Formats: sequence, structure tokens, C-alpha cells
Amino acid sequence: FLSAVSADAQIVLEDPDRPCCSFSDRVVWSGNNPRMTLERLAAYAAPILWFSPDEQLLSAEAGITIPTAFPFEASASVPVVYYRIREIVGSGGDRYYFPATDSRANAMVRLDEISGISIDYFFYYPTESGLGAHRHDVESAQMQMAVFQQPNCDRCRYGLAVNRVVGLAHGLDWYANTHESTPYTRFPFTILVEEGKHASATDANGDGYYTPGYDVNVRVNDAWGVRDVLSGSALITSAYQAWFSKVRRPEHRIFPPLPEDSPVRDRWLKYREESPDSPVYELRPYPTLAEARAGKDPSIMRFVDKGYDKWPVLSTESGLKAIEQWLEGEDFTDSISINARYDGDFGLTVALPLLVVKSVNEPISGGWLVHRLFFKDEDLRDFGWGILYTPSASRWFDTYFVAGLEVDREPQPVGVSLESSTYFQTEAGVKFRFNIDALPLGLLKKLTDFWGIRIGMSYRGFNDVSRIGYVIEIGAGAF
Repeated sequence: FLSAVSADAQIVLEDPDRPCCSFSDRVVWSGNNPRMTLERLAAYAAPILWFSPDEQLLSAEAGITIPTAFPFEASASVPVVYYRIREIVGSGGDRYYFPATDSRANAMVRLDEISGISIDYFFYYPTESGLGAHRHDVESAQMQMAVFQQPNCDRCRYGLAVNRVVGLAHGLDWYANTHESTPYTRFPFTILVEEGKHASATDANGDGYYTPGYDVNVRVNDAWGVRDVLSGSALITSAYQAWFSKVRRPEHRIFPPLPEDSPVRDRWLKYREESPDSPVYELRPYPTLAEARAGKDPSIMRFVDKGYDKWPVLSTESGLKAIEQWLEGEDFTDSISINARYDGDFGLTVALPLLVVKSVNEPISGGWLVHRLFFKDEDLRDFGWGILYTPSASRWFDTYFVAGLEVDREPQPVGVSLESSTYFQTEAGVKFRFNIDALPLGLLKKLTDFWGIRIGMSYRGFNDVSRIGYVIEIGAGAF
């Protein structure tokens, strides 16, 4: 945000050369009143939803009626989108959040005491189609906003700026379509809805096309994109291909109830002129589990249960650096993988994040770099270490390459220590990953999203290769 410094956990803009109230598109509200209801807060950042022309739940007669209200709630004449203010980051205590007795929509926040806000938007569909189709479907998108202050500006002392938008896909964080705002990001933000399966994909410029590296600019190789071909139960390749997505038409959009003082309302009106018959959806606070349980349909409970039932969570971060780390998020990328190994000897392999607490996404190719250690032979006396590179951490079929060292310890007569030899070693092959999210594996699903099989060939030596052998690994983890 131009020239930014931290002050009591708030972001304060101090740039005397910049005209007052002159912002980029990522600013979705600015004004002088620091008090705002949760409903109005959600409306400023609420996204446009754009469906495939062949979405099975679209009706030529009734127009666009999806997403709908949950079946345990009152129905609506227009589509319904739910919001949840998942987390509010402030300067301490509860001075910045004031609950309401009637509805969470009327709860109040004080923007002058807040640094960041996380908002979830949920979309309920009565059914889905394609591979693994089932009744009930709840998909979502997330927005992270920074709250800033301009003490020297009389007309817009406070503001909300969207830093990151995440379109969730099929329940896995690894598949998330993540876009960090750039000067080319356009608001109201557009979410492309996958045909049949309804995963959410980010469309940064609202052109109706999914462009990897542009619409998703974080973990591009792992991002799911929008795969309309899944409605026909097709899963051809593991990596996203452009022909997976169908061309969107303007008439298949629905629009958020944008407040009249929104700084991006002119673009919202232009979009609506292109789609004059498209509805404006209704925003509702996300229901509690108790409300869902009262509906007496047990089959819907697991779809409504998205955690954070008692939202918002109030937390405290102090200083600009802490706020930046909060906005970055994605702690799941510090995953550890453990595998059983066989390369002529039985052993164990462990993959660890390159920075120990966080994996490293290589910026040029978009792949991952991690530490890979193995222990094998009798009493696991032999061991090796290397740096593993793989193009992604989530594709069902992927390649990998490892370069490092192997220490081979040979037994000696009684009373004589083991004789050690150290070799340069490389390994290359393929890995097959299996998503276990839909399997009834309880605690195991909380530890890892994937099980996998790795098949490769190892080479001992640098210029002069002295040993070539097969390697097979089976175990848990993305890497």
C-alpha cells in the first residue's frame, strides 16, 4: 500500500505526494465512519459468480437461481450467497467487535482498531454431477483484507483493501486457486464456478477465462483451475489444460448487492449492462450448526460444518511484519511425508520442508524443493540426504528428481567399527498421489491429504556411475 508503516497494529498510509482518496482497484471501500456492520463489510468485497453455459442446475425458464438457500432456511426469489467473517485481527481485547442480539449481520466492528479481516463466502448447491456426484454441495471463496488509515485525509480516513482471494476446490488446500492482488486485479472480483462440481476459481480481470499465472499467481502448478470437463466424469491429465474450461457468456453471471458508495460501483454497473437479466444475489450470514441440526436432515451436516462455528475469531497481531505474515497465511505448505522404501534393502524415507518450517516453491518453474532423507539396511545403518524437486505437490501423477549424498556402512569383524563410504547419488522417477479426503480414515485425514507410490531409478556416482537400481516408496504425504 504505497508507503506503509505500522502503528499500534494498524496500517497507516503516509504519502504526501499522493492525492487524497487515490487508490488502486484493490480498495473496496474508504470513508470516515470507523463503525461498520458485518453485513455491509461483506457486501463491499462480495464476488461476482460466473457459471458455465452448460451448468446442469441453470434453468432457461426460471433464470439463474443458484446458489440457493440451505433447505433448512427460508427460500429466496434470487440466488443466495452466505458470508462468514472468519477472523478479525485487532489491537487487543474486544474493543473492535460488538455482537448484536438479533443477528450476526448487525454486529459491529471498529475499523480504527483493526488491521486485517478474513471473509469466507459460501455457495450451496442442491446437487452436483460428474465423478463422485452426491446430494448437497457447499463450495467457497475466501478474501483477506487489510484495514488502513489515512490520518491526513479528511474524506477517506479509513479503507479496506483486498490483499488475497482464494477459490477453494474439492476440499483440499493444495488445490486452492490463490490470487494475490496486483495493479491489474479488478473488483468486484469474479469467481468462475466449475460446471457440475462447482469448485471456485479466481478470475482476476473478470474476462471469463482462467489463465494460470495471471488469475492464479500463488502455487500455480498445484492450483486446480476450473475443470468443466469433470461434469462428464473425465479426468484426463493431472495438470491443468486450457481445454478443461468452457467459455463463459455474460448472461451467466450473478452479481453482489454492492453498496452505492463502493469505489468500484461504476464497473459493477457496466457489467450489469452487459447482463441486464442477471440477478443480484442475497447475502446472508452463514448459519450455525445448531440451525442446520434443527432442519432434521443429517445428510447435510457434514457439508455445513466448515469449522469456526462461533465466528468471528478475534485475534491480535502487532506491527506491519506480523500483519504481512498473517496476510500470506498458507501454513499447510510445511507438510512432512513419510514413506516405506525398497531399493534392494528395506528402509524409511522422510521428506521435510526446505526451510524446516516451510516448504519452498521454486519461482521460475513453480515446482517444490524439499529435503529428502532415507535410512535403510540392517538397523537402518545406511542413510542418505538430498534435495528433491517435483513440479507440484498435488497432481495425481508427477515426476521428481533428487540429488544428494549416500553413506554406505559395511559390517566388520567383531570389535571393529563400521566402514563407511560416501557417494554422490541422484534419483529420478514418477509419483502417483491418491486423495484420501473422501475415505473414512478419521485421524489419518487430519495428518495428510495424500497417500502415494513413488517409482524411480537411483544412480550412484557423479561422472562415473557405479550402480544403477530401482527404488519403490509407499507412504503418506504430498512429497
